[in-house]
Amino acid sequence: MTYDEALAVLAARGRFGIRLGLGRTRALLRELGDPQLAIRGALVGGTNGKGSVLALAGSALRAGGLRIGETPKPHLVSYRERVMLDGRPIDAAAFARLVERVLPVADRVARRHGDPTEFELLTAVVFLAFAEAGLDLALVEVGLGGRLDATHAWDGGVAAITNVALDHMDRLGPTIKHIAREKAAIIERGDLAVTGADGEALAIVRRRARRMGVPLAEVTAPPILGWDRDGIDIALPRLGGVRVGLRGRHQAVNAAVADAILDAIEAAGIATVNGAARRAGYRDATWPGRLELLTVGGRDVLLDGAHNPAGAAALAEAIDDLRPFLTPGRMTLLTASMADKDVDGVIAALSRSRALADARIVATAVAGGRAMPATDLAKRWAATRPGAAATSSAGTPIPIEDPDAALDRALDDAEGPVVVAGSLYLVGAARARLVDDPALRDPAPGAS
Repeated sequence: MTYDEALAVLAARGRFGIRLGLGRTRALLRELGDPQLAIRGALVGGTNGKGSVLALAGSALRAGGLRIGETPKPHLVSYRERVMLDGRPIDAAAFARLVERVLPVADRVARRHGDPTEFELLTAVVFLAFAEAGLDLALVEVGLGGRLDATHAWDGGVAAITNVALDHMDRLGPTIKHIAREKAAIIERGDLAVTGADGEALAIVRRRARRMGVPLAEVTAPPILGWDRDGIDIALPRLGGVRVGLRGRHQAVNAAVADAILDAIEAAGIATVNGAARRAGYRDATWPGRLELLTVGGRDVLLDGAHNPAGAAALAEAIDDLRPFLTPGRMTLLTASMADKDVDGVIAALSRSRALADARIVATAVAGGRAMPATDLAKRWAATRPGAAATSSAGTPIPIEDPDAALDRALDDAEGPVVVAGSLYLVGAARARLVDDPALRDPAPGAS
């Protein structure tokens, strides 16, 4: 099987949609010899911040000389980003080989449990890859919710819930309480648990931990000592002043959660990361497409997903903090959204940014049936800030359906920094054009 054939097989599994439940994944893994049992580590759930926590903790673990597997999602440029081995995407040939190995097993499982979905198939590939690589530990990001997510077929010994906000309400429930219960369910007997949740979500996480007899480390945002265009400085309880190489004030609590996960990993007897390695790892951490700052033709371009109101609020605050360090001139926002997201909530959150008050808005659409058309998104922006065109230089939002043409327009006409946000699919498409990363170059179609 070639790499592009493996991708086609996974894409075909998309017809089965998202079907929450652990039966198919557990059956797949059992038929494959339970490769997930070969590795321990942390399962990380939450609404926002999961990827940042993985990036920070993973960077510190690698700085400590440990070999780790990670599962950031979704991918931005190459599907192989979903299976990270020692900080690099899995090799294309190895990925295709593992997909080919899982396929006949999936057919056998389907007879009794129904057809495994794309994500369930990928989860099996992940744990096969981790077991083959002989890694020291894994950091696994929950896909959707927690209780019935395919990744919950694995218990690595440490469970973390970064935070809880409203997202995926059609599947997880209409309130914070409903969503928190789904996410807290990844805490199992025998685990050590960590959370950065607050309010009613924290109360639910506490109840779950008590019910399971699990020690729970509760994390709050540490003091922020300052920031610049390249990161933030914070004070962690045991380390003191620490540099974090990720942008945005919200990364302070993510760094604290990552540090608490490393404490739990040590307490669980999995691995130890000393203070020097933690400092180096947090300083050198990168998280592509999340408040990632590029320089394109002498102009600053900021990439960020911001696909739900909480993420958009974090981006709005970060833009205002970063504005003094960015190139001068009126900002441009290139944005897209999935139609099933809280689009008005995202727009309202971004509109609270002072730096974006007079920004030129370019609305576009990404590929896929869930995407909101650019014309509809532009109308939503115009309706949310109806006085902008008349009272400032912002003008009417510009709809351009083709994302490549929209990116060209945003860059060509920009007077100052360009922000690309609202959908990780849009961020991935933009990053693929703006960043040439050799590690993400996939084989040509038909190549083995």
